[in-house]
Amino acid sequence: MRRNPKRRLASIQELLPLDDVVDGVVCLRGGDYRAVLEAQSVNFALKSEVEQESIMAGYRAFLNSLSYPIQVVVRILPTDVEAYLAGVRGRFGGRGGEALRRLALDHEAFVRRLGRERTLLERRFYVVVPAGLEGTFERRGIRWPWQGAPGNVRQKLDAAARQLAFRCQELAQALASFGVAARRLDSEETAQLWTACLRSEVAASALAVSGRPVVTRRNRREVSDDA
Repeated sequence: MRRNPKRRLASIQELLPLDDVVDGVVCLRGGDYRAVLEAQSVNFALKSEVEQESIMAGYRAFLNSLSYPIQVVVRILPTDVEAYLAGVRGRFGGRGGEALRRLALDHEAFVRRLGRERTLLERRFYVVVPAGLEGTFERRGIRWPWQGAPGNVRQKLDAAARQLAFRCQELAQALASFGVAARRLDSEETAQLWTACLRSEVAASALAVSGRPVVTRRNRREVSDDA
């Protein structure tokens, strides 16, 4: 079977429904926009029974207060032991006298021994926040690169950015009410998250938008090389 010499093969980027990441806003083809919050974990098992009930009640109230859909992504990654120990040394190094210094050294030895004996894992939690009602923002269908861009892209982006800023602040305050600290990812962190999830066979399906994982223009060459 002959190939048409005029036929152009689509690149990976053209097959993924993402236009760009601008000021922490993920711009999807078709007029959808997203932002991402990273939420810290709570050591639920170490809480008292009263504290656990309070956390659960706060979480239920948080879910019931939502007027738009969100997506919760949990990533399980190997723990960077050296980075953790560097943070411990930074917090306790030279502080609290000899007793605290010895305690920090004992803890470092324990963590290193534990790291040699087993694989240490950490969980990272992300909340994907949509703009618009019902998770869409003036949807007009998927627009592919060869179709061109509508003239009011900037206006829609500005409106979506304002709404996402408000929603992220609102969600962060709601999470903080039951002890979960959260912060919004910037453009670079968001791009790194999409790329990492795209490379992971397990996480790629979890972080799919419209059934497809996404990357940014900034990472096009890196993803193309891996592919």
